Amino acid sequence: METRSNQVLVGSITLGLLAALVVFVVWLSQVGGGGDKRYDIFFQQSVEGLAKGSSVTFSGVPVGQIESINLVPDSPQFIRVRITVNSETPVLEGSTATIRGVGFTGVSQIQIDPPAAPAQGQQPRRRNPIRCPEQNAQAECPYGVPVLPVRPGALTSLLNTAPELLERVSTLTERLTELLSDRNQESIAGILDNLEEVSRSLAERGPEIAATLAEARVAIRQAGDAADRIGQLAGTTNQILDRDGRPLINDLRQTLRSAQNSMAQLERAIGDARPGIQAFSNQTLPEVGQLMRDLRSTSESLREITDRLNQQGVGGVISGQRLPDYRGGRRKQ
Repeated sequence: METRSNQVLVGSITLGLLAALVVFVVWLSQVGGGGDKRYDIFFQQSVEGLAKGSSVTFSGVPVGQIESINLVPDSPQFIRVRITVNSETPVLEGSTATIRGVGFTGVSQIQIDPPAAPAQGQQPRRRNPIRCPEQNAQAECPYGVPVLPVRPGALTSLLNTAPELLERVSTLTERLTELLSDRNQESIAGILDNLEEVSRSLAERGPEIAATLAEARVAIRQAGDAADRIGQLAGTTNQILDRDGRPLINDLRQTLRSAQNSMAQLERAIGDARPGIQAFSNQTLPEVGQLMRDLRSTSESLREITDRLNQQGVGGVISGQRLPDYRGGRRKQ
């Protein structure tokens, strides 16, 4: 019985020592690397040049290394790169990671860039370190560590757009080939010949063109002088109108007022003379007509008497007209 109790005691002590050893090892690991921070970076591009142990820099300062590079089983287009950086690295919200080449050696490294500085006039915003959220942690941190966003580098963007660029270059080359066909080359040669001929003609007529330009300058100068004179004439006309026109207009206004007054007086005089004019028309004019007829009869009688005096004398007027003497059936002359 005592032997069995001793064995249980020894086993318990052994298990306790083993547990203490495990705890000590874990504590050592935390002491040795507990200050490091781990992040996952998901690249949707080639990570050629990166390897386990490659350097990680923050704005060019070495702060850690690559811990592992793995494919994402559910999304093969993504490559997961886990990095380890020291605890003093300020990986804040808004920081990004980029693949940067090291010289021309073909070796690459990961560079972490800090958040963008606020625009001028804006207050700097307080940013927190990148951590896994307490809620929905599996979606934000699928592998248990925070995810660092990716910012494509210039070289990477160029490499990604290289196929499209090559296709455009190929299309441009084909169009240039069509443009520089034999037929188009002949047309271009003809155009160049025409341009040369036009240039030669212009060179030959250079003196005429110079003379024409000189005449144009003179005409423009004369036109300017004429415009100045017209402006002066307009100013003089305005002065004359202001000086002499205003009194003349005042005189015309007074004359019109006098004429209006005269017309009013004439209308009143006509209104006053209208009864006399009607009486003259109805009474005096018929009597004057009768008088004129009587005067006309008297004038005819006086003309007959005058004719008798001229032909027969006084006796013809006093004795009257003699009857003709008829003898033997004949008139005596």
